[in-house]
Amino acid sequence: MSRYRHLPVWKAALDLAVHLEHAVRRFPRYHKYTLGSERRQTAQRICRLVARANDARAEARLRALDELVLCVEEMKALLTLAQEVKAFANFNEFAGATELTVSLGRQSGGWR
Repeated sequence: MSRYRHLPVWKAALDLAVHLEHAVRRFPRYHKYTLGSERRQTAQRICRLVARANDARAEARLRALDELVLCVEEMKALLTLAQEVKAFANFNEFAGATELTVSLGRQSGGWR
């Protein structure tokens, strides 16, 4: 069941989820429960999609990978929005999340 834990794409997805958990803690209260919650949920969804894509059969894998690629693109847009409204405590948190997301996008696109 946990055959995905060795995958670099899993490691990248998990790193992104953990990074966002810590970053959202420092979001202003106004953004923490809206923008922050949505980022956390999207990161968790990315982790679930990696696991699903690895365990699925060929046809289901393609659907899961397509959904994963779209979800990563959605995360890029959400991160940009959070940066624009100054939700991140500092630029380094945004840059770290963006770097992880871009890496994840490359890996998921290559896997697809």
